[in-house]
Amino acid sequence: MLKTPLDKNKVRQMNPLVLAFVGDGVETLRVRTRLALSSDAKTNALHRLASGEVNAHAQSEQAERILPILTEEEADIFHRARNSKSRHHAKNYSVTDYRRASGLEAVIGYLYLTGESERLEELFAKMENL
Repeated sequence: MLKTPLDKNKVRQMNPLVLAFVGDGVETLRVRTRLALSSDAKTNALHRLASGEVNAHAQSEQAERILPILTEEEADIFHRARNSKSRHHAKNYSVTDYRRASGLEAVIGYLYLTGESERLEELFAKMENL
C-alpha cells in the first residue's frame, strides 16, 4: 500500500484510464504474489497462470461479480473508465470485455491510491469468489 493515500478529490479528477493503469499493476502484483506463495511451479508456468487470471475476459467476468456491490462513487469510476475511448484494445478479446476490464482496473486503482485497503480486499474476495 501507499505510505500516504492521495486525496479522493485529486484521484477522482485523474484520467480513468490512468486509474486503470495503476489498477492493472495492483491486481497483477496481487495475483503473482498469491501464485508465487502457493505454488512451486517454475516462472514460465507462473506467468501462464497469472495471464489466465489477469486478462480482459477474466477481468470482465470479475467486474460482473462486483458491479452489484459497488458504491455509487465506485460505480461512477467504473463507468467513466468503461466508457473512455482508448485507441487500443486486447487483440484476443472483445471490445466489451476490454472496456469492462478497464472499468474494473480503474476501481482497483482508485481504491489503491486512496488507501482504501479494506474495501479493496473485500472486492478482491468477491472477484475471486471466496
